[in-house]
Amino acid sequence: MSASGGTKAIVAALGANLAIAVSKFVAFLFSGSSSMLAESVHSLADSGNQALLLLGGKRAQREATPQHPFGYGRERYIYAFLVSIVLFSVGGMFALYEGYEKIKHPHELEHWYWPVGVLVFAIIAEGFSFRTAIKESNTLRGKQSWTEFVRRAKAPELPVVLLEDFGALVGLVLALGGVGLALLTGDGVWDGVGTLCIGILLILIALVLAAETKSLLLGESAGTEAVERIESAIVAGDTVTGVIHMRTLHLGPEELLVAAKIAVRHDGGATEIASAIDAAEARIRDAVPIARVIYLEPDIYSEAEAAKGPDREATPGGPVTPPAGH
Repeated sequence: MSASGGTKAIVAALGANLAIAVSKFVAFLFSGSSSMLAESVHSLADSGNQALLLLGGKRAQREATPQHPFGYGRERYIYAFLVSIVLFSVGGMFALYEGYEKIKHPHELEHWYWPVGVLVFAIIAEGFSFRTAIKESNTLRGKQSWTEFVRRAKAPELPVVLLEDFGALVGLVLALGGVGLALLTGDGVWDGVGTLCIGILLILIALVLAAETKSLLLGESAGTEAVERIESAIVAGDTVTGVIHMRTLHLGPEELLVAAKIAVRHDGGATEIASAIDAAEARIRDAVPIARVIYLEPDIYSEAEAAKGPDREATPGGPVTPPAGH
């Protein structure tokens, strides 16, 4: 997995969650707090999720084969989607069940200092993990808002870790609130209420992750800026007069497919057109380095066909993206 995949953030989150899961389970054994049990399962599920992300990144590096000629880059999307399923089922649904049982059969917390101490420790550890994820994300986020970054990021690992860590921090605050209210009122129902809130939070985060990774699995195009750079690169030479239509597709977070029908000059010979296509491909790769698979089909642009309508799929008509300055 490349650096842009957020390996450092994943490893930091994995280490933090393993330590937190153990401490939370110990606190549950001493206190009987359902919030602690739900949180320990949550942290254990998060640890498994980070392991899945690392495995997906490793498997995505395999070389292309005749059966998979475009490689295995999308495996990262598959494992990120599995993370959302684990978070929903193991994390969210288990927490809802535990919260319901605690409300139905409440009991007083024992050794309250265990859950409180562990929660404080967990907040510090998760804060460190969250800070690492934010730092790694800022190198890619640019001027995008955090919502835009989560929605538009092509590498799934950082959005997943960001949402997991954010959910973990909010969940810890909810767990601390539930334990605190249970201690203040002497009513264990509040511990169950906190657990229910954790479950609802995890399910909401899982649904967001599932929706975003599903979009990546289906296949997303390059961003608007990348598309504009590619079109400008195509028409920068003398022989290519415009782009009739173009499609882009992410084969993986760091690999882009570009397929375009391009308009060429009427008087261009075969050798000249072939050289122009080679030059255009080189310019595209310079402008957008992740554009590794490029197919350019030359055609003669027809004003008569273009006049029939604005269909960019018309062959050979349709509006052409003209060269800059024309």
